[in-house]
Amino acid sequence: MLVLCWSPKGVQARPDNDLRDPNAACAPCHREIYERYRSTPMANASGPAADGFLPGAFVHQASGVQYSVSDDAGRIWLSYERDSPSPDKALKGRQELRYFIGSGKRGRTYLFEQSGYWFESPINWYAKKQIWDMAPNFLTAQEMPLTLPVDPGCLHCHASDVAHSLPEARNLYAGEPFAHGGITCTECHGDGDAHIATKGKAHMLDIDALQPVQRDSVCLDCHLEGQTAVVRNGREMENFFPGDDLFDFALYFVYRNENGSGGRATSQWEALLRSECKRKSGDRLTCTTCHDPHGSPAPDEKIAFYRQKCLQCHNTTGFAEKHHPENLDCTACHMARPPSNDIAHEQVTDHWIKKRISNARLPLATSGELETVGSMIADDRDLGLAYAQMAARGNQAAGQRAMALLERAEHTESGAKRDHELHAQLGFLYQMSGKSDAAIEEYQIALEADPNSSLAAGDLALARVGQHQYADAARLWKAVFDHDPAQLRAGMNLAVVECGLGERAAALATLDRLIEFAPDNQNAKAMAREIRAGAQKCGPR
Repeated sequence: MLVLCWSPKGVQARPDNDLRDPNAACAPCHREIYERYRSTPMANASGPAADGFLPGAFVHQASGVQYSVSDDAGRIWLSYERDSPSPDKALKGRQELRYFIGSGKRGRTYLFEQSGYWFESPINWYAKKQIWDMAPNFLTAQEMPLTLPVDPGCLHCHASDVAHSLPEARNLYAGEPFAHGGITCTECHGDGDAHIATKGKAHMLDIDALQPVQRDSVCLDCHLEGQTAVVRNGREMENFFPGDDLFDFALYFVYRNENGSGGRATSQWEALLRSECKRKSGDRLTCTTCHDPHGSPAPDEKIAFYRQKCLQCHNTTGFAEKHHPENLDCTACHMARPPSNDIAHEQVTDHWIKKRISNARLPLATSGELETVGSMIADDRDLGLAYAQMAARGNQAAGQRAMALLERAEHTESGAKRDHELHAQLGFLYQMSGKSDAAIEEYQIALEADPNSSLAAGDLALARVGQHQYADAARLWKAVFDHDPAQLRAGMNLAVVECGLGERAAALATLDRLIEFAPDNQNAKAMAREIRAGAQKCGPR
């Protein structure tokens, strides 16, 4: 049977049992929900690049690179070019885009593959302003960022049946990175095989019957961000399934002095927890109290739809008739829409729900005491790792706090010996504090627990250089760069050390691989050119 299918190109027809639409198995019994859901942003959050093709071209002023996205016989290509008399700055090439990410309601990016590694396009489409621009955090980049890794943690909120990445690198997959585009029914409702096989006798997960924290976890798995997140020791986020308690897998931290959502685009829950609505309603108020995950109201129905949600609680006699009858849009007065602090050209719908609001950009908290979202209990290890991440962003006071917590966790918490993240971060903190011997010991413990820890191996290599153990530094950096070509600093450091050891051919091979993945890396291009021209000699000096 043929059914209508929504795509960015318009309404198309495809078989009801098409493998690209696993939700079709639910359609015979849940037709009305199926038809509504298929046009939602979640259902259309990813797919083949050709299905989500948006043509465009622009010149990025900061880097001088001209980008374009085009269709060539059904294959979608990202092309990039920069004319320059300097051989190090001249640039021209293209990558085939394989998948799109983002429904297009707020924005869209694309994925490409190179030697089994998957990367995000350096440019994004921003729907609010209808413009192409660089990916978030790269608006002012002087070089083209072509090594933005795509890991399962990012994909699982935009696609379904996401593959596990291989141990060597977070964006290296044995095959395709995901099996189905968009968020399918099973991503929220759990495995439906038994339900379908028994014609409904085996029940699906009843989300509303779950304990509140498990119920909320279904949404929060993708709609909770925090200032930082720490995965609990021995857990992997890929193993979270509907019905689980998200906080058994990870803890989310914010600064205690933070202003609502902190201006983060997906931090609605943090702001909602501070709202008077949530404080008074308690566990009765959840995401689906106001939002229907199976469908979105039409534009001309949104004001009435959400007003009715408010009136479920604000239902005293005469309130609806007397409270600003000239403006029925509750959100216009009580839910601010300031610019996002972490995604360019985007707004945040602030769920703090205040009596008085301002649409000015929220100040970004960068220091202070950390606390868990939802008042979850954090042990020394998890709180220490959260402070360590803040220290890596430049908060020096957080580094001292992190060091004390992780030192205590190292000696008191079970499983600490095999906790590679604890030891790698503690080693980094020691190294930044000038405690080189202690840092080396921690990195070695981390690598015993996880030989693929790029943080531990890369930073241990730096410590080895400080000890003039260049051969060992080269060995460590080579392992990092061989496993993960997105580790550009490791690749560049490796080439410098190889050249210094007199290994000219090895240095050039390393630089060529780096340029293959990062063709606009001007330091690598200049070094390779100088070595080949004889301007830079390889060998001890």
